[in-house]
Amino acid sequence: MLKALLARRTPSLTSSSLYYTNKKLAMAFTNSSLGAPTVCSTQWLSANFGRVKVLDGSWHLPMANRDATKEFSEGHIKGAAMFDIDTIKDVSNPLPHMLPPTGVFNKTMDQLGISNNDHVVVYDSSGFGSACRVFWTFKAMGHDKVSVLDGGLLKWQEEGNPLDTGCSSSTKQTAGYTSMLVQKIVWDYNDIISNIKVLQDSNGAKGHQIVDARPRGRFTGADPEIRPGLSSGHMPHAISVPSSEVAAKLNGSKFLQMKSPNELRAIFIKAGVDLGRPIVTTCGSGVTAAILYVTLIEAGAKDVAVYDGSWTEYAQNKDSPIVKDA
Repeated sequence: MLKALLARRTPSLTSSSLYYTNKKLAMAFTNSSLGAPTVCSTQWLSANFGRVKVLDGSWHLPMANRDATKEFSEGHIKGAAMFDIDTIKDVSNPLPHMLPPTGVFNKTMDQLGISNNDHVVVYDSSGFGSACRVFWTFKAMGHDKVSVLDGGLLKWQEEGNPLDTGCSSSTKQTAGYTSMLVQKIVWDYNDIISNIKVLQDSNGAKGHQIVDARPRGRFTGADPEIRPGLSSGHMPHAISVPSSEVAAKLNGSKFLQMKSPNELRAIFIKAGVDLGRPIVTTCGSGVTAAILYVTLIEAGAKDVAVYDGSWTEYAQNKDSPIVKDA
C-alpha cells in the first residue's frame, strides 16, 4: 500500500527494519505513544498547562472569506503556535492541503520547538473541526502523543483562560525531530479504488467500509459539490455519516463539541457502520474525514484510515465509479 507515496516521502528508509535499528528513533516513537487522550477538555488543558505544546489548527473553506492566520494574531491560547494545513503540506501535489512529506513535517516541528516526546494539544476556532485534521497528521507521522481540545478556542476563552495576540509564539526552536509515515492510516487513490473492487466483489462483506463525512445532499447527488467542475454523488458501497452529526453546539453555545462516545456509537451503528471492521473515511478534501477519524476512535473503532485526497481527487478522475441516489 502507498509504495509510490513512501518512495517519495521517505527516500532514506528502505525497509521497516531500518527504522528499528535506529535506537533513538525507536525510543522516540515508543515514548510518544504514552498517556494522551484522543480528545481532552478545556479543564484538562488548564490542569496540564505548561506540560503540553499547544497548536492552533484553525482552517476555513475559501468561500468563508476568513483568514485563520490573521485570526490567530488577533487572539490565540497563550503560548500556542499556528499549524496551517494550507502551508504545511505536500506542495508538489495540486490537491488542497495534502499530507506533508516527512521532511517538511520534521522541519516544521523543529521550528515550532516540538520534540518526539512532547504531548501536543490541537484546537481550532470552530470548537471541533480542522483540529482533527492536524491530529490525524500527527498520527500519520507516528506522533501518538496528541489530543484534540474539545470546544476549542471559544470554549477556552469563554471560561476566562488566558489568550495571547500577535503572530509569533514563545516556542524555542529545537533540532532532531524524526517522523515516519504510518502508511496504514493514510490512503491514496489507488488504495480506495482497490478497496472499492473488494467491496463490489464481496457485496460489501469484505474490505474497508467507506464512511463519507460530506453533507447528505452532496453524498446522494441531489446537491452540487462546492468545488466547481466536480460531480456530486458517492463511491460504491459508501456509508453517509455527515460530520455535522458527530459534533454539535451544546446548550446554545457558539462552539462545536464532540458528542459523547455512547452517542457516537449509536450514530455510527444506526448509519450501518460496523465498528469492529476496518474503516476508511473520506469527505471533500480530507478535513471533515479527519473529524470522523477522531470520533470513530472515540466510538471504539480500532482500525481507521483517512483517504487523503478524498472526493476532490476521486471525482476529478474520469475513471472513478460514482453512484447517485437522487
